[in-house]
Amino acid sequence: MEDILDVYTRKYDENCILICMDEVPRQLIGEKRIPVPTGRGKVARYDTEYKRNGTCEIFMFAAPLNNWRRAEVMEHRTSLDWARQIKKLITVDFPHVKKIVLVMDNLNIHTIASLYKAFPPEEARQYRNVLEIHLTPKHGSWLNMAEIEINVLVNHGLSNRIPSMQQMKKEVAAWNKARNKDANKINWRFSTESARIKLHRLYPLFE
Repeated sequence: MEDILDVYTRKYDENCILICMDEVPRQLIGEKRIPVPTGRGKVARYDTEYKRNGTCEIFMFAAPLNNWRRAEVMEHRTSLDWARQIKKLITVDFPHVKKIVLVMDNLNIHTIASLYKAFPPEEARQYRNVLEIHLTPKHGSWLNMAEIEINVLVNHGLSNRIPSMQQMKKEVAAWNKARNKDANKINWRFSTESARIKLHRLYPLFE
């Protein structure tokens, strides 16, 4: 835990960017009956019955010190999907950055081995050398600031029911563009000092 908190308090370096990443699954849900639209003095009404159209995964990358984020909708969440997202992060999003400090949870696909599975050894090694990986502790994914962005997206940026991948991609892209345009900030206040006070039960006792 303190490792993650210490990373968050490092001084800003334009050659070394902090990136928090996480994924969230979403159901694709369609209507079985046509909703009743809003009218004079009436709110829109939706039938409780719905149609399941499968699922998708949203990959979230956030640079909290740069007020930047990238959310991308994918069909799956495999080691190859993660590796391709990392390649895009390095070669497209931040091609001129020397080091990317990557904070994420310890999901089994979040490994350097996934890069070697997806790309030739020399290419995978290039990406590996750019990354400085920090994993959140077990049951401590709340330390990942990418979860804040996911909560904003899911709770405020998407319709209640999205029936297709095409519509999901459209809504996620619109949210992403608007949030980056507004340069929305993450106000992170939890520090190592706070952790030692509020979570003192997690620390060993010395007599």
